[in-house]
Amino acid sequence: MGQKIMGVLYILWIRQIKRYWRSKARIVGALGQPLLFLLALGYGFGPIFEKAGGGNYINFLTPGIIAMSILMTAMFSGIEVIWDRRFGFLKETLVAPVSRTRIMLGRTLGGATVSTVQGIAVLIIAFIIGFRPTNWSMIPLAIIFMFLIALLFTALGTGIASMLEDMQAFPLIMNFLVMPLFFLSGALFPLDNAPGAISAIAKFNPLSYGVDSLRYALSTGSHFGLIWDLGVLIVISIVFLIAGSYVFSKIEV
Repeated sequence: MGQKIMGVLYILWIRQIKRYWRSKARIVGALGQPLLFLLALGYGFGPIFEKAGGGNYINFLTPGIIAMSILMTAMFSGIEVIWDRRFGFLKETLVAPVSRTRIMLGRTLGGATVSTVQGIAVLIIAFIIGFRPTNWSMIPLAIIFMFLIALLFTALGTGIASMLEDMQAFPLIMNFLVMPLFFLSGALFPLDNAPGAISAIAKFNPLSYGVDSLRYALSTGSHFGLIWDLGVLIVISIVFLIAGSYVFSKIEV
């Protein structure tokens, strides 16, 4: 029984990986925006940030841009549910003698892995641009946090896609969610001295804890605290996985 479950998860996981690897345009395109942010903001606002006593802005910015790349890749991976529904693959999957929860979990793990790889690629680009982690031995911990962020938002994106049939509506909804999540997460500015309203919103933004955990592992330390970051990411990931599995189980094709 256990081998059967692992086999189903592996097949759906590897399918996501292969689809990503075969689409070179998707890989390059997904790196364009993070590269632009790192170059334009990192070097544009770097001198101002340094004069204000914030230190090296590239080092501060990089964890936030990594989180942004993971967020966007993870959330938009949900469109594959709509795509598969449109072209009949989802129907063939759902009629198989496998629970829909396992199907959703396999797809989510695949999307989370792809998003994590995307985050690692952005980290490598940041190294080339000039980013240097405070402690190189913390890189494995940063990758673990990348995967937690990816898992959380892939589950969210899959859950939202499971409720939609209109392929054109999905990107609009994603952009409506992604931009506020990113800009109000402390990815571009420190939360320590942020206005009260921004700080309050950031506390309810799950991406804030992802950015904060990456910043702890890679550069300037933590705003919320490592244990708090880890706890929030794990709990919300579980909640979104359960909610996403429930919504996915209700799909009609």
